[in-house]
Amino acid sequence: MAEKKEISKGVKISVVIPAYNEEKVIVSTLKEVDDFLQARFGQGNYEIIVVDDCSQDSTFPFASAFTGIRVFRNLKNHGKGYTVAKGVAQAQGEWVLFMDADNSTRISELNNFWPYTSDYKLLIASRALKESKVEIKQNAFKVFFGKLGNLVSQALIYPGIKDTQCGFKLLATELKPLFAQLTISGFAFDFELMFLARKNKLAVKELPVSWYNNFDSSVKWFDYPKTMLHILKIRINDTFGRYEL
Repeated sequence: MAEKKEISKGVKISVVIPAYNEEKVIVSTLKEVDDFLQARFGQGNYEIIVVDDCSQDSTFPFASAFTGIRVFRNLKNHGKGYTVAKGVAQAQGEWVLFMDADNSTRISELNNFWPYTSDYKLLIASRALKESKVEIKQNAFKVFFGKLGNLVSQALIYPGIKDTQCGFKLLATELKPLFAQLTISGFAFDFELMFLARKNKLAVKELPVSWYNNFDSSVKWFDYPKTMLHILKIRINDTFGRYEL
């Protein structure tokens, strides 16, 4: 189901925002994103796409109240990976950015990404580089499992990439077919996306960002071991030719 909006042609950038129970922050995030894009690219040169993953709060009506923002709603809860892929499939821009609804990485970081778009087709935010700034830290449990996941990821997914999971990634529109190959609908979809980037021999630029932890995050402790299992699933998929074009 979609809230139909008039959309512009010749869009320079599409910003995809997956959302689940984000009524506390969705309005402020959308206002900040819209104001930034208006100033940076000008009216008609950008679009904002919100995909609500069947929230149980007022996320959908709050987002739908914004003029000019394309809003979609999943009929049932599918997970972040499915929701991002759905938004990316709808994107019409030359470039597609997906970012978190909680605004943990601010849209203004796009200013630091844009100069690299002439040399790279996939640019990802990182909290793990020396220049990165984690302004509000996660609890020790999440920090530990996050570092463990990064180590496993560097061994099995994309060696040399220090942070595959930061929810702020910019890609050229020709990379959209990668999302059609995703088999993981939850939080671990970033691992699969990065693995596909490596498999397709894409050079990835990892850039430092300022990042703010959201203590209301829907990521739970049991998501971490599930994520580790998904890394194994990715390798098994590859072994059996699941990702062959």
